[in-house]
Amino acid sequence: MVKDEIRERLLSLRDPAYLDPAYRDFQAKIIPTIDPERMLGIKTPVLRKYAKELMKEYANDGIAQELAAFFEDLPHAYFDEDQLHAFLIAEIRDFAVCMAYTEAFLPWIDNWATCDQLSPKVFRKHRGELLEAVRRWIRSDHTYTVRFAMGMLMQHFLDEDFQPEYPEMVAAVRSEEYYINMMIAWYFATALAKQYDAILPYLEERRLDVWTHNKTIQKAVESYRITPEQKDYLRTLRIKGMKRGGSHVPAGA
Repeated sequence: MVKDEIRERLLSLRDPAYLDPAYRDFQAKIIPTIDPERMLGIKTPVLRKYAKELMKEYANDGIAQELAAFFEDLPHAYFDEDQLHAFLIAEIRDFAVCMAYTEAFLPWIDNWATCDQLSPKVFRKHRGELLEAVRRWIRSDHTYTVRFAMGMLMQHFLDEDFQPEYPEMVAAVRSEEYYINMMIAWYFATALAKQYDAILPYLEERRLDVWTHNKTIQKAVESYRITPEQKDYLRTLRIKGMKRGGSHVPAGA
């Protein structure tokens, strides 16, 4: 079966450096929600290339049954299979099919890396339909579905399609989850770079929780897209006595 062949191929693509316990421990700290035993240690460019090869072989005008079996084999045993799954979805050209596989996969995502690297190319051509899904996802009780919704708003709705209601959707989210709060900060820091005048009041009026407010400023000040004058003003908006944005604060993401 193709899903078995995929796993065998993935095992053959492992980075030899990952077999070094020190390197493996370092990688595991970056994504602490994943059991290191689930990590094969395959480099992202290698996985992306393999995803393109599989799509070329099994998905021309549709998703062949063989590849569909891999999509349906959830939960996957390995983190690298999740990554491959995300990269495969990103290559699906039919919006309806892509959305269906995205919806089916989201509940199984259990880490920030797979969440953030799930970026279907076809979504940029169907922003109206995507926005309808985002409105549902952002109300989810699943951490990475909410994070994905915010990521889609950041990726697709901060330029010509920007509307003031979109940051309102993000600011309305209140969570103890680190990975949600970090995405809120990332969203608002990016939004400051693209829609500064519309976003600044969220900080001036302290509409975010303290941790997320200060993390937004930190990330914005680190951005090359924010002017020196804007950075100087943002620094004055920091709130003293910063609290943690969730109970779990890992090394990365």
